[in-house]
Amino acid sequence: MIRSATPADVAAILDLIRELATYEREPASTVVTTEPDLTTALFREHPTVHALVAEDAAGAVVGTALWFETFSTWTGQHGMHLEDFVVTADQRGTGLGKALFDELKRICLERGYKRFEWRVLDWNTAVHGFYRAQGGAPLPEWDSWRITL
Repeated sequence: MIRSATPADVAAILDLIRELATYEREPASTVVTTEPDLTTALFREHPTVHALVAEDAAGAVVGTALWFETFSTWTGQHGMHLEDFVVTADQRGTGLGKALFDELKRICLERGYKRFEWRVLDWNTAVHGFYRAQGGAPLPEWDSWRITL
């Protein structure tokens, strides 16, 4: 089952973020986000970050997608940036990831978003195949840049 996250899901979402950090070859300790941080971000009066969760048959949270709204001056329309997308290792290949991704696409269409974008590590070829199967493609000529303050 795919649904919007609730405050009761915050601990499980944070565990999944730490699992993602480990998968992405970073120690889970590099995740400094706290449960209060996530609760504030996701459930303030006008949230700018949103989360979906995927549950297994027993109702345990085994996947999450965190996203925020973007804006393109070229299209004049809002879009979606997928910040984190993770399904536990034991649930990969069960269809939960596809269901979670399909719900993100449905939200984009429902809201009239013209772009749905995300970043992927270049070495993560397993997920490249998943994203291509969902209709995604890498953007040519674009690199991600960052200033950490």
